[in-house]
Parts: sequence; structure tokens; C-alpha cells
Amino acid sequence: MTAFIRFTDLCAQGRAKGQRVFIRADLNVPQDEQGRITEDTRIRASVPAIRLALDAGAAVMVTSHLGRPTEGQFKPEDSLQPVAVRLAELLGQPVRLIADWVDGDFSVSPGEVVLLENCRLNVGEKKNSPELAKKLGALCDIFVHDAFGTAHRAEGTTYGIAETAPVACAGPLLAAEMDAIAKALANPNRPLVAIVAGSKVSTKLTILQSLASKVDQLIVGGGIANTFMLAAGLPIGKSLAEPDLLGDAKAVIEAMKARGADVPIPTDVVVAKRFAADAEATVKQAADVAEDDLILDIGPETAAKLAAQLKQAGTIVWNGPVGVFEFAAFEGGTKAIAQAIASSEGFSIAGGGDTLAAIAKYGIEKDVGYISTGGGAFLEVLEGKTLPAFEVLARRAQA
Repeated sequence: MTAFIRFTDLCAQGRAKGQRVFIRADLNVPQDEQGRITEDTRIRASVPAIRLALDAGAAVMVTSHLGRPTEGQFKPEDSLQPVAVRLAELLGQPVRLIADWVDGDFSVSPGEVVLLENCRLNVGEKKNSPELAKKLGALCDIFVHDAFGTAHRAEGTTYGIAETAPVACAGPLLAAEMDAIAKALANPNRPLVAIVAGSKVSTKLTILQSLASKVDQLIVGGGIANTFMLAAGLPIGKSLAEPDLLGDAKAVIEAMKARGADVPIPTDVVVAKRFAADAEATVKQAADVAEDDLILDIGPETAAKLAAQLKQAGTIVWNGPVGVFEFAAFEGGTKAIAQAIASSEGFSIAGGGDTLAAIAKYGIEKDVGYISTGGGAFLEVLEGKTLPAFEVLARRAQA
């Protein structure tokens, strides 16, 4: 991956001392109807960059989006006030919240942290207006992008400011993501195995096509696997599938085969007559699926084969559970995959909301090489796209 400036290096070199440091964090946390934060992982993840800046003697400004506000129209529920309170608790020092901050009508001293109100309230933020970008760049001496979850968006506080600030660099969280992605996709230890699962091939088609040219094995799961089973001539009953994409599925299989790689098709599955947690689960050979069956998981034979292959992998990229793991009767496949990844000596990177839920359910957080914090950004990387944040930081590093 192209080189970029790291905030950790700037701090180690003493270049942040006395400087105005603007950190774009991802503090978009869930809240209840009373505005209380219900889960603070993203706030806690932002602390290392802020602490780094404080310890380096910088004057620190932090901002983030929260929810989906309308630009220029403040509503109390759009405020970062609850975030400011939690951030102050985590840092052990006051955190002032500043509204209407774009024109720089506020002061911040070295050793102080201020939280700049919800950046998506600023007119021109989402479309990255040049006027806003210029003002944002003028606020700081160093811009730190530390929000991987927004790295696929070219907005004012994620891209425009990176072009106009005197120095633009990657914070520790973003740098860790960039390093993990490079390790998994740019310079992987082989065999490289990717697990791509989800309800529809159409939503992951470009990812499948991109990975087909890179990986040694492409494991498909969920509704995606049903479409691939159909492409392989197997019955799938009334399972979720996309018959109009059989040609695309076959093309992915052929592309893999041409490289001496493969897409393992399930040999057995777990079926039910209805989609429900209490539905009766039956294990069947893949060729024996009845017309009124719903495939809700891979079978134990398939799970064991895949687990054995994952344990031999040099690198594993995981996006999506392979069955309806939320239902106890249909979690066997995903559980086996998760445990195989946990026991593999290869480097693993996992991302996507459902994947993170599965990792949490089976308690393997410490056994996954890297857990990505960005849903959409992670998927775009798998698609082979260069994220705007990566592009602009690399370009600024060359300037």
C-alpha cells in the first residue's frame, strides 16, 4: 500500500508540540430515546489518538458525525453533548463542546481538548464544498484522519480538510486498518482464503469478482451460497437465491478454476420448512433438498471440511456468517468457521456488522488477527476500490 504519514511518527519527532491538531474521529454511537449512550466502543477507540496528541503537547480539536442530521438545521438529538461527557470521563479531563465552529471563533490551548459539534450539520460537509474545505484546513496545523468507518466517503472533514490542512496524516486507528488490509490483501501469506457471505449475490458481486482474481479459496455462505449451489446444478427448494445471477456465479467459479483455485460448494446443508428460531432443523445431503425446504445453514460435513481448510490458511479474510447463526438450530456452520479461524495460525482480518456479532457471540475477539471497525469501508476495500481517505493521505505524503 502507498506510504502515508503517521501521526505516531509526527508525535515521536516532536512535531505536534504546541500545534493545533484536528482529529476526525468516528463517534457515531447508538443512543436510547433519552439520548443516553448505549454502547461506547467507538468513543473508547478514539481515545489513543487524542491521548497521543495531548501527551505530545498539542491543542486538540475532535469532531465526528452522529446520526443523519440535516445540514444547517440543528436539533438537540443531533448533538455530540453526550459524547463530550463520556469522552471527558475516559480522558479524565474536561472536554468543551463547541457549536458553530467552522469560522474558528473559539480558542484551544495546548493540553486542552475540545469537541466540535456534529460535523454533518455544517453546510457543504457531505458534498465536500471547496469553501468549507478551505475553512476547515485553516483551523489546524495538523489534520489527523482516525475514522476508518468514514474512509470511503469524500466529505469535508474526511477529504477536503486533508487537501487543505498544512499536514495530513493517519491516526493510530486508521493506520492499523491500512496496515491490516495491506497484510491481508497486498502481501498475504498463502493460501489466502476469503469467506464472503450474505443474503444476496447482487450486493457482493463486485467483491466476489475482485477476490476471484486474488484468493486461493473463496468460501461463500448464506443466500449467496444458495445461488452458487443453483449454479452448480443442485436443488435449493424455496431458499433465498438470485436465479438471474447464475451466469455471474458460474463466471466466478470458472475464474477461480482457471487459476487452480476453487469455490467449495456445500455437500450437506441444514434445512427447515419455515424461517423461525423454533423451526425443526434437518441435515440433508445437498442433492436431497426438497422443493419446500429452506436452506438455513451449511451442514456438519461441509463445516468440518471448511474448518480443516481454514486451519491450514496463511491469511483469512472474513465477511459474513455462513448461516442464520442467530437461531441456535442453525448456528453450527458459523460457529465451526469462527472456531477454525480462532485456532488458525494464519493472519485473519474480519469486518461487517454481522461478522462482528458472530465474533462476539463465540468470544473469539482475541483470536482474530484484526477486527475492522468499518462496515462500508471494509467492503469497498474488498471490492478492490481505493478509498478516498487512503488516496488523499498518500498524495499528501508525497507533497
